Amino acid sequence: MALALESDESRRMLGREAAPARGLVAGPRVGGEELPHDLRWFDASHPSPNAASEAAGRRALACAADGAAGGVLVVLLSGGASSMLAVPAAGISLSDKVQTARTLMNAGVAIADLNCVRKHLSDVKGGRLAALARHTVTLAISDVHGPVADDPAVIGSGPTVADPTTCADALGVIERAGVAGALPPAVIAHLRGAADETPKPGDPRLANATYEVIGNRHLAMEGAAGAARARGYHTSVIEAATDGEARDAGRAFVEHALRQAGGHPVCVIASGETTVRVRGSGRGGRNQEFALGALATIDLHPHGDRCLVLASVGTDGIDGPTDAAGAIVDATTSARARERGVDAEHALTSNGAYDFFEPLGDLVKWGGTGTNVGDLHVLLVRQ
Repeated sequence: MALALESDESRRMLGREAAPARGLVAGPRVGGEELPHDLRWFDASHPSPNAASEAAGRRALACAADGAAGGVLVVLLSGGASSMLAVPAAGISLSDKVQTARTLMNAGVAIADLNCVRKHLSDVKGGRLAALARHTVTLAISDVHGPVADDPAVIGSGPTVADPTTCADALGVIERAGVAGALPPAVIAHLRGAADETPKPGDPRLANATYEVIGNRHLAMEGAAGAARARGYHTSVIEAATDGEARDAGRAFVEHALRQAGGHPVCVIASGETTVRVRGSGRGGRNQEFALGALATIDLHPHGDRCLVLASVGTDGIDGPTDAAGAIVDATTSARARERGVDAEHALTSNGAYDFFEPLGDLVKWGGTGTNVGDLHVLLVRQ
């Protein structure tokens, strides 16, 4: 997005002859792209923030404050920004934030609730970035699918829009997850203090903030469907967003997809974002666990008149704390696993989907993609 905005064509369209005085890009460096000299790249991490994430957040706040005297703060926002733009609130450390987010994710907390907590531990999220600027324009790529699709207050934890949630709401998320005792005391004390709430709807500091979603999971599904049709497949796109526990969602997707299959080769496509409740100490991510959860259902149709192949991948190329984007399963997976001495049930019990797929060569590794619209699930059915 940054390279596109700084292209000669965009400059002509926007009537911009000069580059902005200050700017930044926060995110894992992908490919060998070189940014314009006026944009500084911070190698911020995902899904947990690092020191570069905090440095990027502080530079963003400085840019917003500079823009208060004139000019426009342009924010190009994508999924993952919650970890890649991070400024801890007073009394909270970056490690406190990392521990809190990781504990909530491991407990299976959905993204909207997770970001509710993140916003109230931050000096940049929940509208605080835009509150410093005179005029803000946000162009967002969404990885938020529910409970409100493409909710600006949830995408990247909403640094440029009003926040309808409160510190009390964040405490409620923690209490429902049953993890209060596992969080840093400073976090609980900060939320209970509720001394400095995020900007709320109607806050005059956000009167000149505009927002537009320019891409989401539907765009990814359209691209996948076009590629499938070019290869001779009929396509069936499931519009409802995938959610819930990854292993259960994988089974449900296969069952639903098989009902779509007719007498032709079919490519069934879905997208969304699931959760994983961490029960063991294995390696994996939600897409890998989605694929592994689907395996038992695929095994019900291993041969005969149908050949099934499923892939589940993160569109950002990152699946949990691994170097894989996701995984592939088909009718041969279980037999090959037995030959390699790996067991699907054990892998599910230990959350070790990566350890299951790695010896089979069935992990999808395509590196960072520079975008994030959630997860994509594809089932090919050959008659």
